[in-house]
Amino acid sequence: MERRRDTDPGQREGQAAGQGEGNGIPFVPPEQSPPEFTFPAVLVGVVLGILFGASSLYLVLKVGLTVSASVPIAVLSVTLFRACSRALGWRRATILENNIVQTTGSAGESIAFGVGVTMPALLLLGFEMDPIRVMTVAVLGAVLGILMMIPLRRAFIVQQHGRLPYPEGTACAEVLIAGEKGGATARMVFVGFGLAFVYKFFQAAGKLWASEPAVELSHRQADGSRSGLKGAEAAGELAPELLGVGFLIGPRIACLMMAGAILSYWVLGPLIVTFGEKLTEPVSPAVWAAEQPQDSRNAGLIRNMSPGQIGRTYLRYIGAGAVAAGGIIAMLRALPLIVASIQGGLRDLRASRAANSPARRRTEQDLPLSAVLFGSVALVLALAAIPQLGLGLNAEGLLGGVLILLFGFLFVTVSSRLTGEVGSSSNPISGMTIATLLLVCLIFVVVGRSGPSAMLSALTIAAVVCIASSNGGTTSQDLKTGFLVGATPYKQQWGILLGAISSALVIGFTMLLLNTAGTHYSKQNLPERRLAIPADAPRQRPGKPYQDDTQEYFVVHVRRGEYPAEPSQGLAEVRPGRYLVDESGKAHYRTDTPIAQESRRMDDGSSAPAAFTAPQPHLFANIIQGILGGTLEWGLVLIGALIAVSVELMGVTALPLAVGMYIPLASTVPIFLGGLLRYLADWRRGGPEREAAAETSPGVLLASGYIAGGTLCGLIVAFFAFSDELVAAVNLGAHFFGTLDASGKRVWDPNEVPWARALGVALFAILAAYLLAVGRRPTSPPAADSASRP
Repeated sequence: MERRRDTDPGQREGQAAGQGEGNGIPFVPPEQSPPEFTFPAVLVGVVLGILFGASSLYLVLKVGLTVSASVPIAVLSVTLFRACSRALGWRRATILENNIVQTTGSAGESIAFGVGVTMPALLLLGFEMDPIRVMTVAVLGAVLGILMMIPLRRAFIVQQHGRLPYPEGTACAEVLIAGEKGGATARMVFVGFGLAFVYKFFQAAGKLWASEPAVELSHRQADGSRSGLKGAEAAGELAPELLGVGFLIGPRIACLMMAGAILSYWVLGPLIVTFGEKLTEPVSPAVWAAEQPQDSRNAGLIRNMSPGQIGRTYLRYIGAGAVAAGGIIAMLRALPLIVASIQGGLRDLRASRAANSPARRRTEQDLPLSAVLFGSVALVLALAAIPQLGLGLNAEGLLGGVLILLFGFLFVTVSSRLTGEVGSSSNPISGMTIATLLLVCLIFVVVGRSGPSAMLSALTIAAVVCIASSNGGTTSQDLKTGFLVGATPYKQQWGILLGAISSALVIGFTMLLLNTAGTHYSKQNLPERRLAIPADAPRQRPGKPYQDDTQEYFVVHVRRGEYPAEPSQGLAEVRPGRYLVDESGKAHYRTDTPIAQESRRMDDGSSAPAAFTAPQPHLFANIIQGILGGTLEWGLVLIGALIAVSVELMGVTALPLAVGMYIPLASTVPIFLGGLLRYLADWRRGGPEREAAAETSPGVLLASGYIAGGTLCGLIVAFFAFSDELVAAVNLGAHFFGTLDASGKRVWDPNEVPWARALGVALFAILAAYLLAVGRRPTSPPAADSASRP
């Protein structure tokens, strides 16, 4: 999806510094060769890339967006190396070493976005999130994006210098130059990190105050009817990381997201309840509970649904349609630029190849084109050779490989050019992935492919293209930064390759751990009919809250429409999902995963692990199922698409509004508050235009710290779920304020206690007030020191 921050595409223009380098003068002249690709720089870049990648993955799973990590990593690199130099007497790091750090580390955030929006769709399509499948797609997609960007460097960065602004790449270069001259500091990043980490730990792990207070805006009468704003609630997630995201993306995007949330949860939701509360039959996609007697089958009736159930059952399809239409419209709006980018890129590529000479300067040296060609083919062959990916070394696999190369090169080119125009934070990667999915699925329909194997192949192709496009744009931005500071291109390319591989492996492993930690098992709403057990069905024991059951069951995935309703026998449709069944096919457990969570409480009454609410995985699964499986809820999806079209006709960008329609209202509220704080801070300084280029302003750095601290703490707390003893030990709220239930277990939910909700709101308000106070401070100009240019 779009990620946006206000930036000023400032340019460093001058006279030619050498052949082929356009009209830009790099900060470090080509004739000089200071230390650059050193072990400390690569190591720090890899570590920071892993940390920012893991935290970005957690963020994208929650709300479907990330923020650019290049500037925070650059600031941290300058500060960390300077601190080590002063404390330990080490040689001071050069600007090129700091550039290698940000180049190596920036890959983590872009890969996290691609993995986080595609791989969870595996579960929604009825496949296992296999480790080989996730990590292979992450690594190969990331490397493919880098390789395909290498031959485009001269075309987009050198020959288009002065025409393609690369706003965020230019801002990052200015940060590195300011750090070289002196004055760059990351103190506010560390302050924000510490505040957010401590707050999040005592909230999410300690349970000392509420994390998501909510109040229904309707009242139930004695006869079961409702009055007020039916089916609506006021809710807010008290998350410092989301507050920081709102501050970084700015007031315009934050307000559009809030407008979408109001439209979805306070307009469409109440309309559904108002016109549906008198119905005595469920409305699709709601289904009856299969195993319960007729007089108690009330779960699917609109009048009995909570606001959250209304959102999960109906509003998410409307929001998905709006997100799809918004992404496609963003692509269509950029179509002239895309066509011009492809034509210009190929033309400049031919020109730059013709101009190559053996005696190239240091700042003109790329990895050889042979490595790009053979590397890309090898990656596609590796994808086809791994059976878990659904391609195969056959005609269908060959088709998949050709589509990966075709769409990969197309959208890496588009992504790189759009990054040069608007920056990586505004790069519509989701729209490119939607276009890829639509085209691939339509091609499969033409060639006669359908069914589960085609769905897996389509998702694999789209995932590789998504990750390649995302990382290709980031690579383009990093190479622009290197061009401005005078880096050696092939050393940057090696750095981002190492950063991409290490980050992709860790991100894939983190994705699997988050899914396992957030999964719980339920005996509710099980089908009464027997399920067919595939020959290759794996065996598994149930997890929480049924860890005491040591029996191994078969894992069976049920897709929509496989077991339709049989009214003559009183049997309802078997709900799609993942079940644990015995040898006879009888279901004993239903798996509730965090990406498709149906219940916020486990069977023992305790709170279920945190759910993931990113819109893109559901949208991608719906597209694949709708075209290849014929099970898409077209009516609701088309309503959302028409809303997006209507908004665009009003002259308003639909994509951020559509994301606000999809993600929960509780997640949108803190983002909206962060955007308002950014507006107030900029207004206090005399208007946002004065701080448009202030990527290192105190407020931006503090917000970056909030994001890093909150997301990393959220990751740690999520992994606590692997140990019930650890969860109980850190649950201070239950120790101090909990009550004993019938089983002797201490029960405590701060979201249901008035004083805990008030305390949570008060502490969150303090974090917000501090962010506003820091954000209002003027940005100090960099102070010159004794450092000289290398």
